Order: sequence, then C-alpha cells, then structure tokens
Amino acid sequence: MGKINIGSNPFLLPMPMVIVGTCIGERPNFMAVGWASRVNVKPAIMSVAIGRHATAEAIVETGEYSINIPSVDLIRQADLVGMFSGAEFDKSGLFEVFYGSLAKAPMIRECPVTIECRVIQTVALPMDRLFIGEVRGVWSEDRYLSGGIPDIEKVRPFCLTMPDNRYWSLGPAVGSAWHDGLALKDRLMKVSGQGQRA
Repeated sequence: MGKINIGSNPFLLPMPMVIVGTCIGERPNFMAVGWASRVNVKPAIMSVAIGRHATAEAIVETGEYSINIPSVDLIRQADLVGMFSGAEFDKSGLFEVFYGSLAKAPMIRECPVTIECRVIQTVALPMDRLFIGEVRGVWSEDRYLSGGIPDIEKVRPFCLTMPDNRYWSLGPAVGSAWHDGLALKDRLMKVSGQGQRA
C-alpha cells in the first residue's frame, strides 16, 4: 500500500505526559502538558509549549516553572489539572507541594521525578508559547532510582496520544540504544561505498 497524506497536524506517538508547575501570585498552580522535551545537554535545558492559559501567563511573570513526571497512579489528578484553569481554581490542594532552589517553581512530592527550570528564552508562536528553561535541579527519591538515575520501571510514567486523547502506560524494553543498530553496519558501509577496498 502507498503512503497517503493525512493532513498537516503532526502528532508524535506518544507524547510524554507531565504536569507543569508555576505560581499565580503566591499560589502554586499546576497544569497537565503533553508538549515537553529535553532540548540541550550542557547546560541541561528543557522546553514546554503552552497555549493561552493562566499557567503560561504565570511563567511569563515569574520566569520559573517545574516539570513534574507523574506515575500511572496520578492519571486522574494529571487529567483534572489539565481540564480546569488555575485562574478560576486552586489546584494546589490536589498535591503535596515542595520547593527546591526556585521560589516560583512549585513541585509535586507525589511525582517520582520533578525538574525545576528558570526561563532563558520564550518563543511566541501563533497559538502557543514555547518556554525554554535551564534546569536548576532534578528531584527524586532512592526508591525511583537505579544506579543513581531514574528507573523507568520504578517511575512508571505514562504518555498521551492525540487526537484520540488516550493515556498509555509503557511496555517492556525492546532494544538497546547506540548498540542494536551496529548489526546493520556492514549494510551501511556497502550502501555508502565504504569498506570495499582491501
């Protein structure tokens, strides 16, 4: 079968589900976000894209935000904070809130991994704002770590698919990065015309 054009609205399958935290005035506020990504290694930089919401306005005002990675146990709470505006509702009571080094980047203690970020650049897009933030701290607990780093089987994050708006848990590992592709190296060399000389 041939490929068909299904339109111009791309959806990555899946998108990591996170809860972004900021402060509206002095009140902690949280919003579910499906558009989050790591964008630089050193310094560590993360980005989130947020539409015209109270959370976006709060990040513009404070210059700080958190990215909280919920486990599957927090699906209902994550879903709820994505449906109601922080301008109208105090969503902070749904979680136990704590702070790291940033005063306006509230984090969720129940989330296995939390990341506090200071905005270094904001990109205004036609409908959304892209907030690019330098990571100031990553917080977790020993029970979610293996060898000092977050263990996906212990964290148990979930993902979102759009436009069907469904949450998905993750399955078993299916390969090893920077390793499994080496089985095709000879094919690559042949196609590239390299390695043919003795």
